[in-house]
Amino acid sequence: MKAVHQFVATFEPGAIGDHTIRVQQALRDAGYESEIFAEYAKGGFEDRFHVHSDYSRKVRANDDDLLMYHMAIGSNVADWLNDVPKQRFVMAHHNITPVEFYEPWDPGVTYGMAWGRDQLAKLAKRTTLGIGLSEYNRRELDEFHYKSTAVAPLLIDFASFDHLVDASKREQLLERKAGSGSDWLSVGWIAPHKCQHDTIRAFSLYRRIYDANAHLYFVGRTGTQSYRDACDKLVAQLGLTDAVTFTGRVSDGELGAHYATADVLVSMSEHEGVGIPLLEAMYNGVPIVAFGAAAVPETVGNAGIVLPVKRPAKVAVAVARAVGDPLVQGALIRAGKARLALFSIETATKRLLGALQALG
Repeated sequence: MKAVHQFVATFEPGAIGDHTIRVQQALRDAGYESEIFAEYAKGGFEDRFHVHSDYSRKVRANDDDLLMYHMAIGSNVADWLNDVPKQRFVMAHHNITPVEFYEPWDPGVTYGMAWGRDQLAKLAKRTTLGIGLSEYNRRELDEFHYKSTAVAPLLIDFASFDHLVDASKREQLLERKAGSGSDWLSVGWIAPHKCQHDTIRAFSLYRRIYDANAHLYFVGRTGTQSYRDACDKLVAQLGLTDAVTFTGRVSDGELGAHYATADVLVSMSEHEGVGIPLLEAMYNGVPIVAFGAAAVPETVGNAGIVLPVKRPAKVAVAVARAVGDPLVQGALIRAGKARLALFSIETATKRLLGALQALG
């Protein structure tokens, strides 16, 4: 095996695109030829990829090449790969959100997710090795009858979490909370499976019982507008218009300012393949309160308060402990710093290369 080539649906900045670039570098450092193929590229990645159909046409194909596909949603690339006859195939499963989360909100996204799950099942017979980016993802590959599976985490460079803090934004946030009031932070796109509505309900109760001056920041772009509209309506119904802020997409410096001033990261998401904001919070010394769904428990471990249920009262009590008890707060922050070693790029690279090299 001289070459390990990667394929993605769309090659762009973000968790999958950044991971793909780091995997390519790790493969090249290990002595493999490695190119990236996709149907489309954007966001500045346009000069770093080949169109998927150029494999074997403009990029030489060898019988012993290993082809790795990063699965996150249905794509023409996956169907095309299924018809490549000779080369061995590796499925890197980033997870696909179950369609029931989106059926009431976004038919287009629902179609893409259903298509992806159909492809995930169909490609099991074609696959030499299935790699889950978490144990949760690996177990799902087992459910789809993948013969051989392994876990190799995302390749994350923690230096990318060293956001240059936007000083002006930091001062603005500190001024807003001056005197009293804790800041809840939720990071990620606004989407049904992230369950921001549950965070809003818990926050409303928290303000009534513990901290009338608390503020909730949702940092991230809107992924599903109809769901965002419903969240806005809920905020208004609960009388929280001045206490909840949806920032939309922010710069790295602004994100750094939010982490620098937040008192707690709250995640009520019901479907996470890994959960990068959880790792960012650990890195930035922000305590975590999270609902223990999907891969969240294995990501957070003892570095946060992981709840088996997310009733508003349970969440409010957990946040009050994480924010108001210095012993709990300090223990969570220290545990988070220690836990990051499990997700270091060195550890993740070693696991990935080990899984691939075992194929011979």
